[in-house]
Amino acid sequence: MFDKPRAVASRACVAVGRCQLASLHALAVSAVGSLVVLALLLMPVGVGFRLLPPAARALRVLSDRSRSRADRWTGVRIGPPEPLPADRALNARKRSGAIIADEGFWRDLAWAWLEPVTGGLLVAVPLALVEYGVFGALVQPFVWRLINDGNWYAFVPVHSTATMCAALLLGLAFMAAGLLAAPATLRLHARVSRPLLSASRSVQLARRVERLAGTRARALDTQAAELRRIERNLHDGAQARLVALGMTLDRATRLMETDPAAARELLLDVRRTSEGALQDLRNLVHGIHPPVLADRGLGDAVRSLALDSFLDVHVETRLPGRLPAPVESAAYFAVSEALTNAAKHSGAREVGIVLTHENGLLRATVTDDGHGGADPSRGTGLAGVRQRLDTFDGTLDLHSPQGGPTTVTMEIPCALSSPKTCSS
Repeated sequence: MFDKPRAVASRACVAVGRCQLASLHALAVSAVGSLVVLALLLMPVGVGFRLLPPAARALRVLSDRSRSRADRWTGVRIGPPEPLPADRALNARKRSGAIIADEGFWRDLAWAWLEPVTGGLLVAVPLALVEYGVFGALVQPFVWRLINDGNWYAFVPVHSTATMCAALLLGLAFMAAGLLAAPATLRLHARVSRPLLSASRSVQLARRVERLAGTRARALDTQAAELRRIERNLHDGAQARLVALGMTLDRATRLMETDPAAARELLLDVRRTSEGALQDLRNLVHGIHPPVLADRGLGDAVRSLALDSFLDVHVETRLPGRLPAPVESAAYFAVSEALTNAAKHSGAREVGIVLTHENGLLRATVTDDGHGGADPSRGTGLAGVRQRLDTFDGTLDLHSPQGGPTTVTMEIPCALSSPKTCSS
């Protein structure tokens, strides 16, 4: 019963500690930013050419650290700019000239000057509330008797036991306000910093064009491979059975008059062969687009996967309607692959699947209680899922520490195509 409040309090305390780190980081950013400005001012006398490259690299390290922390602490992803020019073959003057010509350098410098004012003061708010609250709750009860006149805590004049209790309660309120405000402050800090920490719009567009070109090439390769798979399965499965069926029927026709018993056995064999061919075709169609997915939608299709799995799978769907068929197919096979990986490699006993659609974004989360340690580079399953999602400009995020749990989060931007038709 107390797990949820304890978890909330723990996250709030961690957020306050992170605010403290962010405030110290803002001081370091200010110092390095001042060093970069000093290098620029010393360029006319020649010293700045040697000072600028290491100072710019130090500033980039700090900005990269801020981008990483924004992602890890708040989930706000910030695309980094292009790496700074670092051609060791050039002399100091040319390296400095290349750095000055880099747009990302100037964005870093602007962020370095604004970060202490915006970010530093912002994260100082919950710290000030907590520290002032600690003074009221833990210090005032012991010092108010030692101070004869002028002892005020906020708007409370502390000169008696009653006013001391009021100061104590007010201090506890300040501490609670600081703890509750810390997570939201970190998220706001990340959003305020994102415009300058992220790459410029031209760089983002160039990356997007490059990514879409690569995605298109992979999609064409995947489509060709899928067509080859279907052709191979038809040739080696249903087609081979149908050819055998025709030959058996021909033999049964010739034996119908001379040996009816043998002809009857051949016809029974034809029946078994036709059933096998039908099953091959059903399996092939199921591998292309499962009928339950077409008939009932993504939610019920994932539930059918859960029923077929030997793991204890819990499915939660919050889909207000049907999604475009290609998106449903991609999400279905992505969840299927994640569930297969959990069954094969994780040693898990329970798996939770959550499907949501909010703000034009389909999110599928698969969490298992296995031993963790999943690595996409050691297999082709998750890499194939990532390629499948790339076709729709989707993303795959894997969090799998040693000891578990493993959480696979897949996101696809899409709009609803029809009102809800599947069961909830």
